[in-house]
Amino acid sequence: MLEAVPDAARQYNGGGKRPSRKRPPSDFGATIRYRLLGALVFFARKRRSATVKHTVAEDWVAALPREKNKLFESIVRDWESHYAMMSIALDDAISQRAAGKLVSARQQAAVSSELLSRLAAVLVHSCESTAKRGRHLHSLPAVNPLNAEFFRGDTGRSAATRSALLHNVFFAERQRFFQKVRILSETIHRLSEEFVAAASDVADGVSTRPAGSWEDLEALHDDFTTCFRESEVLLKGFLRTLPSEHLPAFQNQLEEVPASLRTRARPRVRARRASA
Repeated sequence: MLEAVPDAARQYNGGGKRPSRKRPPSDFGATIRYRLLGALVFFARKRRSATVKHTVAEDWVAALPREKNKLFESIVRDWESHYAMMSIALDDAISQRAAGKLVSARQQAAVSSELLSRLAAVLVHSCESTAKRGRHLHSLPAVNPLNAEFFRGDTGRSAATRSALLHNVFFAERQRFFQKVRILSETIHRLSEEFVAAASDVADGVSTRPAGSWEDLEALHDDFTTCFRESEVLLKGFLRTLPSEHLPAFQNQLEEVPASLRTRARPRVRARRASA
């Protein structure tokens, strides 16, 4: 004889009532929202991971696509040509001074000043074009701060110290990029101004410390060279991340004739003065 099954147990047995597997409407809606949010986070993370950030060194050694490399080689070849002429003129000026040919030395110093100011105008224009085009881009290249150890003068070292400080303050790569471009552009402009002023004193024979002015020219040239190389590295890294559809517009910006720097020395020599 079967034992009577309590009513409390019967509702979970056989054809009796089963507990509902459906969640209350409020819980169901919360679950849907939670799952949608999880899906959004997943795809956002996946999208971020798909954008691989390269280091400055990786960008520098990497090969550029054909059209980008063509533009880079063309721009840098022009820069290198102006830089070589400027450096040769300064070397000749220093050699002429050492040989006691002061008039020729002052003439070459004035020539180097003119060439450096022209190149500085081009480099500043490149920085401005890069910053202007970069504002339209989602992804920008990684940058390193200026290194104070690579500068000899106060202007370069001060700029490098400020660059390193801001690099550590701003953690977002986008902010770091624009700060680097701005400080590099300002430093190039200031070094050009100082070089022009020192060369003008030497060329006009009005320097109160001739030997010191010549030493300043050498130091400013070295610091300008550091900024020149930084500009090349910056340009290549930017071109590597630049979407192909932006390349023609960026090329047009780079090829525009830059506004000349306001402080530019004109080759002026007063032969009647022959101070060293």
